[in-house]
Amino acid sequence: MLFPDRFRERESPTGTLDSGFNWERSRLSPFLATTPSESTPYPTPHTPHPTPYTPHPTPHTLLHSFGGISVAVTLALLDLKQIDSQKINLQQKTALKQWRFESAIAIRVGRSPENDVVLDNPVVSRQHLELRQAQDSSWRLISRGTNGTFVNGAFVNDTLALKQQIEDGALIQLAKDGPILEFRIENQEVSISQSPSLSSNSQPCTHEGNPPNTLFCIHCGEPIHVERNIRQYRVLRILGKGGMGTTYLACRPSESGQQRYEILVLKEMNADMTRIPKAIELFEREARVLQSLRHPGIPQFFDFFVAEGRKYLAMEMIHGTDLEKQVEKYGPVATKQAIEWMIQTCEVLEYIHSQDPPIIHRDIKPANLLVRSLDKRVVVLDFGAVKEIGTPLGTCIGAPDYTAPEQNRGEPVAQSDLYGVGATLIFLLTGESPQKFFELSKQGWRFNLKNDPRIAPELRATIEKATHAKPRDRYQTAAEMSRALADCLS
Repeated sequence: MLFPDRFRERESPTGTLDSGFNWERSRLSPFLATTPSESTPYPTPHTPHPTPYTPHPTPHTLLHSFGGISVAVTLALLDLKQIDSQKINLQQKTALKQWRFESAIAIRVGRSPENDVVLDNPVVSRQHLELRQAQDSSWRLISRGTNGTFVNGAFVNDTLALKQQIEDGALIQLAKDGPILEFRIENQEVSISQSPSLSSNSQPCTHEGNPPNTLFCIHCGEPIHVERNIRQYRVLRILGKGGMGTTYLACRPSESGQQRYEILVLKEMNADMTRIPKAIELFEREARVLQSLRHPGIPQFFDFFVAEGRKYLAMEMIHGTDLEKQVEKYGPVATKQAIEWMIQTCEVLEYIHSQDPPIIHRDIKPANLLVRSLDKRVVVLDFGAVKEIGTPLGTCIGAPDYTAPEQNRGEPVAQSDLYGVGATLIFLLTGESPQKFFELSKQGWRFNLKNDPRIAPELRATIEKATHAKPRDRYQTAAEMSRALADCLS
């Protein structure tokens, strides 16, 4: 195992087992007496919104602070018509477009819309290159482009292992005769003590007559209690704490004009976690992946930023109940309902598995599957453990009762998520930990469900196939498992 036990699931004050945080979303009217219900709020579906990769004074990119130094990076797309193929005239170059990244430590460039800089050019690969700041504050280029990358005219090997150091003013060309980006670095001294990003100057509402636990004043619509301000976000209360950080209920001024404030969840990474490379990697990966996903069963990404050396994620929020609480409160779930919820889960998994590169959730379990109050559909939570297929193996993440054998070895595949769906079905139908049914058989360690009358034979066969010890013997896609589950309803 490559990281401390705090990366395992833990109990939060809201009663939800997760990887340290609870994702929550709501579009509650701030002019009503609003207080969280007994069900736990979590992410909800959303409507598509404009791509966040266009230039922005405070871009939604992976950010970092270097102890009083604000590092800004600018990438300028140059006009090839003004560049001599033999010798670039630095005095006459014209930028067609510019991207500015304040305090960025990782910038991805390519043709895919999930990149920070998107270049729609056929010679550019989907994930062509990545610029990353090393621990010594120098910048490195990792080239992944099929057609190669050139720095100041020199070819850079397109293997993942080679890292090319990049200097201020370097010209980066993506493929021969491809687009050219000028790389610029700007360092500015920042006085943290005078930073406006964190403040406690918010003036709370003083009107009387508001019901207990109300978030917003019924008279003026302003927050009744604000713990602190973090940039444009007003922190209303703490929702939960975990080993990696703290989750806050927060609000920000609404852009819709229909209401004064929009409620959301703000996730803060603990300061001690910023010294653990694996923690930083997981936190940034979660932000990067969620930023690229658009699905009604996945929480919507709002923002990722650094304020006073701490990393933050902002997300949508609504009320709902996760499946673990559902069973704890009401007991085993009816077969039809359990199957329908798992079919909805498979729909989300089919979506993330079909990304390029495919994404593995790695933590499918009842506590991470929320039944949204609005439409009673499942939302998949906690993308802190996500892994892109093709990235280095080795990290073991997941809840023991729901984790596939290969994932325990640090070698997850898409079928590992389907194993989690099968194990979750056992919990939903029996109300008991899947571990109770785990036995050693001739085929290795398997779930033995043959003597349980609560599970119909056809559904038992589906669960057994989904949780087979070997990935090749399971359903190969989430769509295939979804069809098998649908057959159990007929």
